[in-house]
Amino acid sequence: MELLQPSSTEQATGALGNGSRALAGGTELVPLLRDGLVKAETLVQISHVVPRGIDGDRIGAGTTLAELEVAMQIPQVLREAATKAASPQLRSMGTIGGNLLQATRCWYWRLGFDCWLHGGEQCFAKDGAHREHAVFGNEQCASAHPSDIAAALVALGATLRTTRRELAVADLYRLPTAENRDITTLAPDELILELDVPQPEASTYLKAMDRRKWAFPIVGVAAARFSAEVRIALAGVAPIPWTLDSATALEDATPLPGTAYKVEIAGALVRRALAEIAEPTR
Repeated sequence: MELLQPSSTEQATGALGNGSRALAGGTELVPLLRDGLVKAETLVQISHVVPRGIDGDRIGAGTTLAELEVAMQIPQVLREAATKAASPQLRSMGTIGGNLLQATRCWYWRLGFDCWLHGGEQCFAKDGAHREHAVFGNEQCASAHPSDIAAALVALGATLRTTRRELAVADLYRLPTAENRDITTLAPDELILELDVPQPEASTYLKAMDRRKWAFPIVGVAAARFSAEVRIALAGVAPIPWTLDSATALEDATPLPGTAYKVEIAGALVRRALAEIAEPTR
């Protein structure tokens, strides 16, 4: 395997798009390569060409989760999401850009089953064990998106800049279809460079998980209040980060038999989150 170390974003993107893979912190990509779920003959090291650090509302895509969790100038929801994601060792290496692009934790996908997301004909989770799977957007694939960070950024209405365009973080994601099984809209030779994160009046991130810490979300709830507008986004409940127009939108969930409990957890966490960010009464 070849490792390229470009000196500019132009060189980096020029080396991508032909089966090579971008490498930053490596906490996501290296295990996928090890397990044969991703194949690449060339890795393109982007750590030195992607912006890193926090400048006002701007966050470089190479900023680590460890840096986010101690940055008091960023919104509370994002700081809490970073604090509750992974272990301290992984947070010190994993970047915000890489976290947005992490793959599903669905065990059928991770074990290499010829599942629907891998291009097969069926979602094995629907008839098999599926307690950690989706309750929304699961018509074709019942995998659950694991990113706490993505839910926080979607609730904040954050935008991102890539080497090609600017778009809302919410528009980075798409439900997979028969024609395109990808869950992101990022091109193979496109890099996330930085994020623009608005400052809400109040925000919070609440997370239910199997362990008290260092676990992926069973349900994560990000909530942010901008004046009279409240935005809610969920992690761990759909193949992509899932937005709710209101708490009553949980009634539209389509849980599998083994995931119905997630709807109850989501309801409790949404109520708590809304109470935490409610405008103080005068």
